[in-house]
Amino acid sequence: MHYSRDIHIMQIQDVIHLRRIDPARNMARFYRLSSALSLFGDICLVREWGRIGRPGRMRIDLYEKVEEAAAARLALERSKRRRGYCDAGGIG
Repeated sequence: MHYSRDIHIMQIQDVIHLRRIDPARNMARFYRLSSALSLFGDICLVREWGRIGRPGRMRIDLYEKVEEAAAARLALERSKRRRGYCDAGGIG
């Protein structure tokens, strides 16, 4: 593995915690995005979502290039923010 690739992965490896709470609609949801390396060298984009305080669902998408994973992650984050999700500050 190349050193420059490790640096890029470290840049996208932080976890994004989002939440959407609307008491009028009995809505309390979380959405979490993270990135990591798979055992085979691919980039795993991990998505977790569900109701706050309950076990959620998880989906893992694999990407060959760091740039592809970062673009997908950014698109997902923007989409969730447009739907009313905001930073959770580690809660969720």
